[in-house]
Amino acid sequence: RLGINTFENFIQTDAAINPGNSGGALVDADGNLVGINTAIFSRSGGYQGIGFAIPTGMAQAVLEDILRHGRPLRGWLGIEAHEINAEIARTLNLKVTDGVIVTGVARDGPAHRAGLQPGDVIRSIDGKQITTGGEALVAISGRKPGSRLVLKILRDGREMAVEVTATERP
Repeated sequence: RLGINTFENFIQTDAAINPGNSGGALVDADGNLVGINTAIFSRSGGYQGIGFAIPTGMAQAVLEDILRHGRPLRGWLGIEAHEINAEIARTLNLKVTDGVIVTGVARDGPAHRAGLQPGDVIRSIDGKQITTGGEALVAISGRKPGSRLVLKILRDGREMAVEVTATERP
């Protein structure tokens, strides 16, 4: 994790991104815009390192939200979730390691109102299998407030579906 922000759905690039020139175009060999240069991970602080760009589709969606609403609109459920590794699975006696485990639920948030609980394992969101916290974040934040999401979860060894209505993060 880069610690840049919560939404880390970046394109990794070897293009030189110097401090101060983020926001420039990342183009392919044919001149097509593929992203907006955003950050660099560098030991020296210079241009040598790994560059990151926001994908064009995400940048366009954010731009449209800003023009229409004055800010980006992203779905929020009010959960904290972590990937399940072998140690977590063993400690919690889980028979699965795919999905993410809910470790926190915001009081009176959408997930809380829908009945999600710490310890629930989210296996899919709207039919898309979830294997990492990043996938869950993108699946949730990519939806507009007011959208309904169906989460397939595992609780106490039983699979169940929970419908949650996303809201805007308070």
